[in-house]
Amino acid sequence: MSNTTNNVDVGFIWQITDDVLRDAFRKNEIGDVILPFTVIRRLDCMLENVNQNVRETYNNFKDKVSEEKLDPILKKAANGLTYYNTSKHTLHSLKDEPQYIEINFNSYLNGYNSEVREILESFQFDKVIARLVKNRLLYEMIDAICKIDLHQDTIDNHSMGYVFEELIRISNEQSNETAGEHFTPRDVIALMNAIIFTPEKDEISKTGIIRTIFDPACGTGGMVNLGKNFVLDNLCKDQEQKPTILTFGQELNEQSCAIAKSEALISGENPRDVKHGNSFTDDQFQGKQFHYMMANPPYGVTWKKDKLFIENEALNPAGRFYAGTPRTSDGQLLFLQHMIAKMDTKSGSRIGVVTNGSPLFTGDAGSGESNIRKWIIENDWLECIVALPKDLFYNTGINTYIWFLTNKKTEERKGKVQLINGNASKVIGTNAKGKEETAHIFARSNKKSLGNKRNELTQEHIASLLELYTNFEENEHSKIFTNDDFGYYQFTVEQSKLSTEEIVELKKKYNCFINPSLNSKSIYELQNLLEEIQHHKGKVDPNTVLEFLDDVDYSKEFIETVSKEISKNDIKEIEAYLKKVKKPDSKKRDKENVSLTEHPDTYFENEVLPHVPEAWIDYDKTRIGYEINFTKYFYEYKGLQPAAEIKTEIIGLEKEIARLLNDLLA
Repeated sequence: MSNTTNNVDVGFIWQITDDVLRDAFRKNEIGDVILPFTVIRRLDCMLENVNQNVRETYNNFKDKVSEEKLDPILKKAANGLTYYNTSKHTLHSLKDEPQYIEINFNSYLNGYNSEVREILESFQFDKVIARLVKNRLLYEMIDAICKIDLHQDTIDNHSMGYVFEELIRISNEQSNETAGEHFTPRDVIALMNAIIFTPEKDEISKTGIIRTIFDPACGTGGMVNLGKNFVLDNLCKDQEQKPTILTFGQELNEQSCAIAKSEALISGENPRDVKHGNSFTDDQFQGKQFHYMMANPPYGVTWKKDKLFIENEALNPAGRFYAGTPRTSDGQLLFLQHMIAKMDTKSGSRIGVVTNGSPLFTGDAGSGESNIRKWIIENDWLECIVALPKDLFYNTGINTYIWFLTNKKTEERKGKVQLINGNASKVIGTNAKGKEETAHIFARSNKKSLGNKRNELTQEHIASLLELYTNFEENEHSKIFTNDDFGYYQFTVEQSKLSTEEIVELKKKYNCFINPSLNSKSIYELQNLLEEIQHHKGKVDPNTVLEFLDDVDYSKEFIETVSKEISKNDIKEIEAYLKKVKKPDSKKRDKENVSLTEHPDTYFENEVLPHVPEAWIDYDKTRIGYEINFTKYFYEYKGLQPAAEIKTEIIGLEKEIARLLNDLLA
């Protein structure tokens, strides 16, 4: 077997499939057999030189100390490994007694320490063994796996991680119907790694540096393991003194967690750093902070069963979800908050999260989703979002995005957010009907679809997207915005239950509207006038009003109107008039969104009053919202097809229909 890290040799999977498993297991079940057997074979090879010492130590201490105290003694006897086997068997010795293969194999498995046994149980390995026994293939399978050399001097821990990672990839692609549930395509992870870690190259390359990577929805562990590999083999490949990269993960699915634990086990990591459980209600890393975090949380998965726990924590200002909670049908933004809560407050952190489009724009101003976006953007944590090409994932063809967040932005990025349109396409020609044909700029089509995965990112595409990120310049595929550009005021426009004619008649009942300057004012203007007058303290007369208006620098026209033309009685009449006319009609109610860079009053006066002169703003209902609308930011106007072209197409279609009818009737 090759000991390289870039082109690992896993050809044995096909040999075993052809020689042993083909007739007994379906194609999408091969991974259920190969993965646990690869784990066992690696452990068996690693324990070969310490087995004798472990067994002697076990026999000496088994009746003298408790199992809890015996465990560290046996790990020490295993030369510091995190696993051991007290059985008298090895995989090779099992073949000496083929007639007892099932009994001896179970005895061999039971000889492993509890952590290894738990991993195998999570694989549901007993069912695999039962099927092998039923088909009389257990001996053949053990014999085949023994032919694979996984000793330390043949393949080191780091390379073993690559081998197992490749086996996971192949296994998931063979079962592409469900692969996307717990498996993120490796080209997507490669892009995440490039953008998360490349800006850290100088820092992470320092001698003696220790860095942590965490995934709260780790699936089979691919993200953190490939992240570690990227740092060691790309950023630090020429260094003799490599940084120490520690990986951590939590996963709800038991079998996926077992695979992640297995990879940690056979590649020299600590399997205890991969935890099984619900990240929301059973945070296994509570209070811990990480330097890097990566995740591809499930899309559109309900969190109703966790609702009580999460909403209780959301009441706590120190809780993870205090900024808000999204609708219970989708928990993606909960994962984002969970990760932000674990950012390193001293050294800083970088986060990459894959989502669909929902977290970008779902939720009105004041909703949980909008408030979470507001919290993230106003704290200046959002650095960049990359829109991915479509059809990169195994189980969905919808638009997907990668969010990149950090609490240590570079100076040029502070207060700004970069959006990169990796879903851009270009015209590559026309088809037989004269229609334009397009292709992705940042992806290529697969020769064969794997579920919904019809496209892939090549190294060249990843390099191009990374260049857009690092250049931090505006062009057709990269846009840079200030944080406020994503925020908006949402204000409520009300209209009176009275008709325009009824309002005119009502004004005739009040003497104050004899004054032309008052009679011409709308409800909105009278409301503002009254509020401005009521801001000042003391009685309303020309002198005190003038003093007040001088202080707040109102216009000369307003000063003259208030001080010379409006009496105290006029003010009372305006109040009475507004009380009657300002009874809103809910059927006429409307909401307007205005950018934070523009004042709502300015927008209202310019865009609403000219069309609805008797409308007003209910300021008590004004909310601030945040959304990120990729379609709007990268929209390119395409003119209508010329009428002459449409006419030509119609004539062509008519001729084609006529020809087909003639052929049919001939």
